[in-house]
Amino acid sequence: MTIAMTRNDDLNILDIDASPLSPLDLPPEEAIPLPDPDEMLAFLNSDIILERMQAARAFCELEDLRAIPRLIELLQDECPLVRVSAAYALGRNKSEQAIAPLISQLNQDWNGYVRKGIVWALGTCRASLGLQPLISALKYDITAVRLWAASALGQLGDAEAIEPLTDALISDTISAVRGNCAWSLGKLILPMHRNFHTQDEIYQNALDALIDALDDDDLSVQTDARNALRKLGDPRGLKVLERIEMDQGYCEF
Repeated sequence: MTIAMTRNDDLNILDIDASPLSPLDLPPEEAIPLPDPDEMLAFLNSDIILERMQAARAFCELEDLRAIPRLIELLQDECPLVRVSAAYALGRNKSEQAIAPLISQLNQDWNGYVRKGIVWALGTCRASLGLQPLISALKYDITAVRLWAASALGQLGDAEAIEPLTDALISDTISAVRGNCAWSLGKLILPMHRNFHTQDEIYQNALDALIDALDDDDLSVQTDARNALRKLGDPRGLKVLERIEMDQGYCEF
């Protein structure tokens, strides 16, 4: 994956959210009736950009296999807002045939907002082919994309992501990215713990990074690391947590 930092990316217009949930999720009070799928299928082929965008966004909520071929084509639309909407829609309408086009567009799209949507879609689809592109995005892309790459790697469930996530938890300069790395590491090393692979160097390094993150400068990262260690249940991590809680109790006293 080759992403030049000179691309026309503006972090000020990117939605930077540390939640591992979908960026499309709306609060209940904002829920609206689902659009008509046949009407939206027609709009996907409209010559009007706003109609294509409206239709692509509709399939972020609708699941309809008929839309997938056109949504794949819209990944290369002239309008970035159409492209990102198509990416999110393909995350909802999962299809093996969409994985290669998503990866191809991730490798070439100049717009960070679009790359962020593609990264989310690859994680949601749990696409094994997306492993290396997501690792590359975590290492080299802009903040908003790294943020979602970190959580997407946790969704993939591939142990090969543990080392790059460990490195990012230790070294990434953005606390929200580190927090998502902690969340993903908690998921990925849990099977190693259950299968008694706790002496593995990769496991121990990830555990060390989570324990060190308890002293992170950002409280939210500390919380993510604490939650990951509690769910993991490793005796060494639990012992550190117990000591911290005892120290805090003494301080309160």
